[in-house]
Amino acid sequence: MNKALIITGASKGIGLATATLFVEQGYRVINVSRSNCDVDGVTNINADLLKENWANECNTQLLNAVGEAEQCVLVHNAAMMTKETVGDITGSTLRDVLQLNVVAAAELNTLLLPKMSNGSSIIYISSTLGQKAVANTHAYVISKHAVIGQMRATCQDLAGSMIHTAAICPGFTETEMLSEHLGANPEIYEQITANIAHRRLAQPSEIASTIWFASQTPVINGAVIDANLGQIET
Repeated sequence: MNKALIITGASKGIGLATATLFVEQGYRVINVSRSNCDVDGVTNINADLLKENWANECNTQLLNAVGEAEQCVLVHNAAMMTKETVGDITGSTLRDVLQLNVVAAAELNTLLLPKMSNGSSIIYISSTLGQKAVANTHAYVISKHAVIGQMRATCQDLAGSMIHTAAICPGFTETEMLSEHLGANPEIYEQITANIAHRRLAQPSEIASTIWFASQTPVINGAVIDANLGQIET
């Protein structure tokens, strides 16, 4: 089986869990990231997706790594979350967040679509905050709303290509990025889990399983999939 997963940001969290699962399923896994993924069998393409010319710097290496795969799964996972409000956000912060969370995905699509044959898929990782908002996360909320629009536009543009797409919207997931954003205050975690139907954070492996399902299921083309253990509406 010559199937390839190309994923951004597979060194930790959801990306690491996804790389691990796809390796177990027999895929060649290619991680595009500043940091290496240490899972056996993963090819690491070192790239700083925040740089405007990142694609030019790793173009040849990435395309050679993909080779002539029978099927490609492209997962846009890399993201950054910053703390700011509408009143104090800077243009440079917003540009950086959009570059990593949205623009880099578009650039990677352009690079890899010629390699993607029938049965391939493009999976975008959005967020619960791609469909609603919370305070003090202004740039991230904007970017994750944009990711859903990006997926929907992808679906329309690829009509007839037999390449399908979906956006996964994880809820609060036990990752390094969430821990860094929230800090070590246990009261914050209690407040969060109180509004989750299962009263716990999602695990990266659970989101990885959802990504796997989406990548293998063409009937959900254009779908936005919530992966949040159930949110209690207040």
